[in-house]
Amino acid sequence: MQEFTLVSLIIFGVTYALMMIFQKARPYIAAVSALVFVLIGVFGFFDGYAYSFGDALAEIDWNVLMMIAGTMGTVFLFIRSGMPKLMSDIIISKTKNICMTILALSVFAGLISAFIDNVATVLMIAPVALELCRKMDVSPVPAIICIAVSSNLQGAATLVGDTTSILLAKAAELDFADFFVCDGKPGMFWIVQAGALAAMAILYFMFRKQKGPVSAGARTKVEDKFPSFLLAGTIIALIAVSFIPYKDAAAEGQFYKPEITNGLICIVFFLVGLLREIIKTRGFAVVRESLKEIDYYTLGLLAGLFVVIGGIERAGVIDLIGDTIAKLGGSGGRGSVFLVYTVIVWVSVMLSAFIDNIPYTATMLPVIAVLAQRLSVAGGTVIDPKLLYFGLLCGATLGGNLTPIGASANITGIGILRKNGYTVKTGTFMKFGVPFTLAAVGVGYILIWVFYS
Repeated sequence: MQEFTLVSLIIFGVTYALMMIFQKARPYIAAVSALVFVLIGVFGFFDGYAYSFGDALAEIDWNVLMMIAGTMGTVFLFIRSGMPKLMSDIIISKTKNICMTILALSVFAGLISAFIDNVATVLMIAPVALELCRKMDVSPVPAIICIAVSSNLQGAATLVGDTTSILLAKAAELDFADFFVCDGKPGMFWIVQAGALAAMAILYFMFRKQKGPVSAGARTKVEDKFPSFLLAGTIIALIAVSFIPYKDAAAEGQFYKPEITNGLICIVFFLVGLLREIIKTRGFAVVRESLKEIDYYTLGLLAGLFVVIGGIERAGVIDLIGDTIAKLGGSGGRGSVFLVYTVIVWVSVMLSAFIDNIPYTATMLPVIAVLAQRLSVAGGTVIDPKLLYFGLLCGATLGGNLTPIGASANITGIGILRKNGYTVKTGTFMKFGVPFTLAAVGVGYILIWVFYS
């Protein structure tokens, strides 16, 4: 182990520890850590390690940041239009009792979350569930917990469903369509839906005695459907360009798309929506409101982490971690690969239950690439890296449902309950989160192995 490999490991470990302790300061901690890696490289404190400010800027995935910012802006306009509330009203009017209403709202939240941010989904659906439970004189705690965990689950279903999916798609060179059909096999969308069916069966068993009738109130009126068309247009455009390869995957002479194509699509649709609102209202208030809704915390955190991960990769840390885990694979045979795959899935579940899955996923993605290469060399046969990539996505995304602090959607849901006078204990949350997670991850774990091993 080179000298700076050990030093960078220590810096990285301290960075992670500080981010866990001071959660509100995570972007600043990541930024300081990134600056440390760059300054060490600029001043040449260690032989063989060079990292300039230009290198650091090149490590930031601007496509990912643009996708997140643009989608968040369009989602704000979508929520503002009232369309999500109308959709929820329709669902409530079609259900007969509390049990089926909670399940229907959970499924609806999941489907919405497959295409927009998980936190935004909870903010849309939780108030509907809260009001319904007040009318029925039942506690809203179970309903909102179910909405939160369902939102987290479906975040892994599509490229735009969650930040972890966006990060993985870039690393594995996947496009929107690959989440539905990948190399002729069922993609993550169908694997997640199978896990959702198993999880919903668990929830139905838990709520089976909640048979009280429900009644729908007056339906929300939506005067402006344009934001809905914007969101649909964003998704359709992402699907369309998914059939155009990036430069690295294009054949000689074949047309390829720029690296920031997806990000540009999300930004352009958002700007179209903003421009329309400015013309419609003859003012710029909506611009200020929409810009406030963009999650700069996540954007700053990701930007810093991209630079940090670039630093530890240059220091040899990624290769070291990959080699260490690859040793579990021994000869690289099928049984050894299964062991490595199992470790990745279930360790990811446990870690993401307590730490943010975004930095964890961002750190592990380059490790996966090294692992697949090492196992292929050891076994003499090519190991499909998608097996490990999808295993990581399954474990890291769904594992956040184990605890109330494991995912931002959970924290958001609990915060809404707290504002309305309801305290959610960790044990209460885990009563729903643990069986839900085990059912969903268990099904995904099996199907990913069957399809991609």
